[in-house]
Amino acid sequence: MSARPVKHSLTLRGHRTSVSLEDEFWAAFRAIAAEKSTPINVLAAEIDAARDPGTGLASAIRVFVLDYYRRDAAR
Repeated sequence: MSARPVKHSLTLRGHRTSVSLEDEFWAAFRAIAAEKSTPINVLAAEIDAARDPGTGLASAIRVFVLDYYRRDAAR
């Protein structure tokens, strides 16, 4: 398990931004995007648009991943 976040660039609505997540969150986020047949940049843009302005994008992605797997486990 990586303790340090890893920075990756994403393109959200035509502009580049960097997001730092731990390797495990990047892997889970990519797996969810693949399962939904949605490009990771599109999924990140959806999360970005829905997040509270006071919440950072990296935090919003982590919560999205956690909620996704919690819902999956509840089924």
